[in-house]
Amino acid sequence: MKYSNQIIYILFFLCSTIAFAQKEISNQVVDFFSDTPIESASVYIKSTAIGTITNADGKFVLRIPKENVADTLVVSSIGFSTEKIPLDQYDASEPIFLVEAIASLDEVVLEAELRPKTANEIVLKAIEDLPLTMPDSAYIQKGFLRHKERNKKEFKWLIESAISVYDSAYTGPAKKHLKINVDQMRKSYDLRDIDSLFTYASYLNQNSTIKTNPRNLRRSQVKTALLKKSIKWNDNRVNGLQNIFQGKLNMFRNIDGKKALFGENILNNHQFKLDTILVDNERKLYKIEITKGEEYVGLDTKGIFNEGFEPKGWLYIYYDNFAIKKVEYELFAASKEQKSRSKRLFDTEVNHKLIINYKEYKGKMYPNYIYYETPKLVNVGFKPKNKQEEKYAEQYKEERYYYTIQEILFSDIVLDHEKIDAELKNKWDMDIFSSKPYNKEFWETYNVLLESENEEKMIQDLSKRASLFKE
Repeated sequence: MKYSNQIIYILFFLCSTIAFAQKEISNQVVDFFSDTPIESASVYIKSTAIGTITNADGKFVLRIPKENVADTLVVSSIGFSTEKIPLDQYDASEPIFLVEAIASLDEVVLEAELRPKTANEIVLKAIEDLPLTMPDSAYIQKGFLRHKERNKKEFKWLIESAISVYDSAYTGPAKKHLKINVDQMRKSYDLRDIDSLFTYASYLNQNSTIKTNPRNLRRSQVKTALLKKSIKWNDNRVNGLQNIFQGKLNMFRNIDGKKALFGENILNNHQFKLDTILVDNERKLYKIEITKGEEYVGLDTKGIFNEGFEPKGWLYIYYDNFAIKKVEYELFAASKEQKSRSKRLFDTEVNHKLIINYKEYKGKMYPNYIYYETPKLVNVGFKPKNKQEEKYAEQYKEERYYYTIQEILFSDIVLDHEKIDAELKNKWDMDIFSSKPYNKEFWETYNVLLESENEEKMIQDLSKRASLFKE
């Protein structure tokens, strides 16, 4: 069959439109000199909030909307040079190489007398300037959440969700002015044990007049439905999204909250040490070590002994405007009581590990990537009754102790007030532990975090076991 030139042109145009409706690119970001992968490098479209980060293998996948396919791809990482690649010249056949770049610490420190000289002064200046560097008007961020729970041997639970976060502005209290919604969910496998009498006892002690010691409970006395209810309560209490966004862990957004981690008494339980000056996206950046102060750090969590910690970590602060670029923050069991509790219940002294990476967009710093890890009591474990059973105790120990990891990648920022108002009219629900709608087409165009090859295999193994479990 022969077609006229006009029909052929129309067919070609339609095919071109479909082909360029969305562009997906993938690659690996590598250190030029060491030839090693660069983890957590930022990969984004210039002058937009569209982007992702590299995984542990330095790899990424980014879906680009049709209106941005002719824009510029920016690849940057703290301490490295920045690569800017026009997308119409992008070549995925070679890795993207970044070159290490460090500024001179002595040169910067002696540059001006009026600048803060010590790390404590730099951090206090950054906190003082938060009203200038943080968002000052309402916005909604769209992001991808991956919730993983595992013991020392394998994954036990996986949740993947698309979320929206609304914030009226930096100045208002987060509990009143910040909302979270789970828009979509595509995986929710749960193969954990549900025999945590400790959790059930905590649930009763917090939600009823009954005061119970878990040592006095027997599994045969407790209905499975009540155990499930108490464990979901504990899931929300320990890993609910309100902790990351509305609580103390969102340390810079909620700096004015009661007993805030980086509040007015910050130097009582934190001290800071200037390490060096790095470069990020062609800007100078203070690298500051977080160390312990004279007092312990506490999170003041209702129903959980979340006190008696020492902080460790790093702060990255821009030299030019003192905006916070990144915080890496860990809380270690330090008091006698917390050390005993952490060892007995979790088999680790690291109770909280938090990373928040910020992205500058239209002159303000917005959360870009969040990583939160914490241990979690899921079951009471195997307790040997005699020497014959002791040989099984170590093996069971690896299965007993659990920890959760929550990662959030934001890939879009909505500033249009009409769009924000329209979304706020819908019902918002932040519960990530309940089933949500699944839309296959939605996920085909949504940017997600790329797992490392090792963890992807573990997730596939979990998926297989979960489908068998459901059958």
